[in-house]
Amino acid sequence: MSTDGYRAGSYEVIVVGGGHAGCEAALAAARMGAKTLLLTMNIEAIGLMPCNPSVGGPAKSTVVREIDALGGAMARLADQSQIQIRLLNTGKGPAVQALRAQIDKPSYQAALRRELENAPNINLRQGEAHSLLIENGQAEGVRLTSGAVFAAKKVVLACGTYLNGRVVIGEHYAASGPAGFPPATALGLFLRDLGLPMSRFKTGTPARVDKNSLDFSRMQEQPGQRGLAFSFAPDWRTVDSRPMLPCWLTYTNEETHRVIRENLHRSPLYSGVIEGVGPRYCPSIEDKVVRFAGRPAHQLFLEPEGLTLREYYVQGMSSSLPEEVQLAFLRTIPGLQNVVIVRPAYAIEYDCLQPTQLKPTLEHKEIAGLFSAGQLNGTSGYEEAAAQGLLAGANAAAAVLGKEPFILGRAEAFIGVMADDLITKGASEPYRLFTSSAEWRLLLRQDNADLRLCEKARAYGLIGEERWRFFCEKKEAIERELARLRQTRPGAAVRESLHIEAKGDMTLADLLRRPELSYREVALASPPPQSLEQAEAEQVEIDIKYEGYIAKQKEQAKRFARLEAKLLPPVLDYAAVKGLSFEGRQRLIENRPVSLGQASRLGGVSPADISVLLIYLEHRHKGG
Repeated sequence: MSTDGYRAGSYEVIVVGGGHAGCEAALAAARMGAKTLLLTMNIEAIGLMPCNPSVGGPAKSTVVREIDALGGAMARLADQSQIQIRLLNTGKGPAVQALRAQIDKPSYQAALRRELENAPNINLRQGEAHSLLIENGQAEGVRLTSGAVFAAKKVVLACGTYLNGRVVIGEHYAASGPAGFPPATALGLFLRDLGLPMSRFKTGTPARVDKNSLDFSRMQEQPGQRGLAFSFAPDWRTVDSRPMLPCWLTYTNEETHRVIRENLHRSPLYSGVIEGVGPRYCPSIEDKVVRFAGRPAHQLFLEPEGLTLREYYVQGMSSSLPEEVQLAFLRTIPGLQNVVIVRPAYAIEYDCLQPTQLKPTLEHKEIAGLFSAGQLNGTSGYEEAAAQGLLAGANAAAAVLGKEPFILGRAEAFIGVMADDLITKGASEPYRLFTSSAEWRLLLRQDNADLRLCEKARAYGLIGEERWRFFCEKKEAIERELARLRQTRPGAAVRESLHIEAKGDMTLADLLRRPELSYREVALASPPPQSLEQAEAEQVEIDIKYEGYIAKQKEQAKRFARLEAKLLPPVLDYAAVKGLSFEGRQRLIENRPVSLGQASRLGGVSPADISVLLIYLEHRHKGG
């Protein structure tokens, strides 16, 4: 291995990037026992939240709880740092209910840095990565711009939006990472020189405004709720003792839209200055005004960035218009008529990898030992980034320690859905998880993430003894109560208290299936030998009430798993497989899916192509 620099150290896993993906990657690898280096351009930026001050939301809260079930940090630190939390979609079923918390940004960053500094097997190092050491198609370390060289068995890249980053505000643009930090230019150029398929994406962030310039009397208060947490094992003393701050709702109006329309010619989105592809699901305010021209108003939320900060985040108003235009349209909004901008809104363009070049482990197909995670893989959002980091870090450590790859399937976790979407379909725009992304979302709820994933996490050393014991006690309590409900027939006193008539062999579980009855009512009428915690009771009620639907989705998932189990040889010559369609053959050659299941999700691969491959595999298995 040629270093062209001084040898500064040797590690089993090196993680490049100190954002949410990089931190979870380093923590996961270290928990599994790998000697890990977390390399970041600025240690003060570890765990930075450069955009919104929140964690969770639809689909995202499920991912946060999956991270928690796998031993990750995000859920616990969000609980410790929350200044407001709410349960969304309470009028809908459990598959789409979601937690969303406002976070004290400085507290979250400080807590994550403490977690890293106190974790065994992790060293922190400030420095800018210049290039990778690659020998015979194998990643073997990282070279810094300072000349220092760190050797590694595995490397995880988690560069966020820093890679060749460029910030744009109106006619002004400059090379920059998010929040004023410098971009990762050298590494960006190195990856392009490697010839890796790259994309240029764009995202935006709203202005931050001074609390003292806001008139909350002209806005609608949005309070939080007590007694909610992301972690399955929260420290309630810390969570419940934190002060809670409200958010505030207000709306744009026709005057707001007029100011924006009159200045569209100064918007980089329409002048051609911005080249990157932005997300459809989170458009800028100028995009909203153009695309939804008939809508008289758009809602926006004023969200606190911290308990001790005067900055408020203007959720729903991302923009890249010039600063003076931003100030003009903000001052047309009720409650913001005297607003003072602390940080203007901006757009940021950055390079990212096309994730179709990755394996399900998030390892590169052509460069062994090189993993990537987070926005480098074309995703958007703290939660998606953290989840990929955990997956990449766990797989890097598994490879070092001689363990089987750590892969989560589409029927196991939303993290598995995301990973499969990325490596199979790629990312034509910044990818974001939605509840609708999962075929079996009734199985992948936020309430049961620990029941789905803790056992797998334990097998890989991702969770310790105390967490495992907590999980086992919870699981046993749920199973015990489910068995009691399914075996116990209600006596006359129970039926009378619930105002129902017994029919045949009716059990307590049959009663609970009735929409008008809750578990609390059934348990009051027929108390269990041991009372359940709130989370345990919730799980019991969902399991009973949705039992038929859950069983149906489990059966569908089993059929799906049979296709996933049929592995395709990595060196399969698709050109020699007779009967494939022209487009299907091309897509299979380009993507080289690992299984028949993954092949079936490739655009351009038809059901007939899958049948041809199935016959081919059976013929090959028989030695034909």
